[in-house]
Amino acid sequence: MNQISSSTHAPLLGAVFMLGAGLTFAAINILTPIITYQMGVPSTAVVFWQYVIATVFALPLILRIGLSRLRTRHPYWHEARAFLSALGVQFFAFGFAVGVPVWQMVALSMTGPFFILIGATVFLGERLTPQRLGATVIGFIGAVLVSQVGTEQFTLASLLPVLAALCWGTVSVITKYLSRDEEPESLTLYMLVLITPNHFLIGLILGIAIAVLPAGTLPAGLATGFDFALPMGAALGLIALLGLVTAAAQYCLSLAYKVADATYLQPFDDLKLPLNTLLGWAVLSQVPAVSFWPGAALILAASSFILWSERRSGPGQLQMA
Repeated sequence: MNQISSSTHAPLLGAVFMLGAGLTFAAINILTPIITYQMGVPSTAVVFWQYVIATVFALPLILRIGLSRLRTRHPYWHEARAFLSALGVQFFAFGFAVGVPVWQMVALSMTGPFFILIGATVFLGERLTPQRLGATVIGFIGAVLVSQVGTEQFTLASLLPVLAALCWGTVSVITKYLSRDEEPESLTLYMLVLITPNHFLIGLILGIAIAVLPAGTLPAGLATGFDFALPMGAALGLIALLGLVTAAAQYCLSLAYKVADATYLQPFDDLKLPLNTLLGWAVLSQVPAVSFWPGAALILAASSFILWSERRSGPGQLQMA
């Protein structure tokens, strides 16, 4: 036979798909500040329409998994996953909207494994080893360096990617809990189906908060409210492109985790940091601070060690983020 078993090519294909995911997520992280920070479109509106469009493009994937996979004994936990995932995206997009540079956003978002470790220890009863504790401390030191705490460059907005990482880390802890008796396909399908309605829900909550709270309570940039109207002109075209790229990222992740082990794929996922940094430098002229490099190295090393130590955890799950 001339045919070669598909398992022979699985690691290579997994690496290619994960690199594709990294490139598409990097494109998202360049388009978002252009639409929000430079063009002035509210980040909540951008994210809502981004995921409406992405869900339309993801329909073939949803139908391939099959709506029968929606049967579950844990509907409220699935909703919590989707809401927190959407909230993390909102924090992330708002960080771009208020001018936090790409290199800082992406590096600080990689603190997620530390929150996963804490959550798994506290809520799932997993053992906290000295090695994991040490990695968490090292990662925290790296985050302090990247956020430039103690310098005039540090602002409260620098904490937005950390809040996003906290949300996504909590999503992962809930996913680990659900994976005990839920299939990976069900976890993926619920995220795909629920993520867009939850962006809508967050917009409604924000609108109610604007109506109820005194003027000036919410940060500048959120006080404009949630505008459901699509922007026109160039902004509309970029949002459509953003939705398409978001769907492409989900397909790449889905294919990568289907053909290769999550632990093997982790080093390729870590390439998102240099990819985003280089693109932010080239496209947006955002030059990283000197403290970024040692801080990013510490975060990368610590998070990689934690994720490597989690080999016995459930399979990687698709996140619409």
